[in-house]
Amino acid sequence: MVGSALARRFQNEPGVTILARTRGQLDLAGQAAVDGFFATEKPDAAIIAAAKVGGIHANNTRPADFIYDNLIVAANTVHAAFRHGVKRLLFLGSSCIYPKHAPQPMPEDCLLAGPLEPTNEAYAIAKIAGLKLCQYYRRQHGVLFHSAMPANLYGPGDNYHPENSHVLPALIRRFHEAREAALPEVAAWGTGSPRREFLHVDDLADACAFLLRLDNPPDWINVGTGAEVTIKELTETVAGVVGYKGRIAWDTSKPDGAPRKLMDGSRLAALGWRAKIPLRDGIRRAYASFLDEKARGILRG
Repeated sequence: MVGSALARRFQNEPGVTILARTRGQLDLAGQAAVDGFFATEKPDAAIIAAAKVGGIHANNTRPADFIYDNLIVAANTVHAAFRHGVKRLLFLGSSCIYPKHAPQPMPEDCLLAGPLEPTNEAYAIAKIAGLKLCQYYRRQHGVLFHSAMPANLYGPGDNYHPENSHVLPALIRRFHEAREAALPEVAAWGTGSPRREFLHVDDLADACAFLLRLDNPPDWINVGTGAEVTIKELTETVAGVVGYKGRIAWDTSKPDGAPRKLMDGSRLAALGWRAKIPLRDGIRRAYASFLDEKARGILRG
């Protein structure tokens, strides 16, 4: 999802040649393969967007996969970029790096100030490690490696797996299938009370382009919209966009996750960037992409 958005953003950028590889062409878990790619292609800049990602269920049931895969991707790519003279590297993290009970909105300097949310601790630790790799390579070697921490992402190319996807694509698929089957009720996880911030992936791609143009970017910076909704509000919005008219039943035996996750985007705003895509409009675009990907047989999940 993120890689495709970056390709869309940079494909018409003057003077930019995109050196993209599919997972089948380049396994980022293979150190030799990653080193060989950087040695051969010698890119001027790299954006590390690849990651193993998933929702609460996936993170909670497969934490070893999430910490190992994301640690090895970060270590392989950051080190190979340094070895082969990459001038600029932007590592993409996640809002889940911040403590479970961080001050709201979450500022960049609350990192490591408290315990993480247990349900995605493994993923968060791996992303913190990637952020710190960039920070310390920059400090020790003087390379311009830095990081961006986006809010919850959604948009074209998302993963719609019924169990392992994030909340927004999971809701799109669930309500679409319920409408198609004329089901009278749809189950939603938790209480609906947690508050979340959602960022369209095309806004993230634009933020990445902005950050890469800065002469002296922060070691890491938040990328968000500054707006939040409860999971209940989000669920009802998705149901309305999809056109589902039935009942929504809340399964309170399922975990809620962190109570609130709103990014403090004031640093990026002060530098001159703000998100442009409102949530409801973004959900409409995401649902249109879902229908298109489904019709073409390329829907993930």
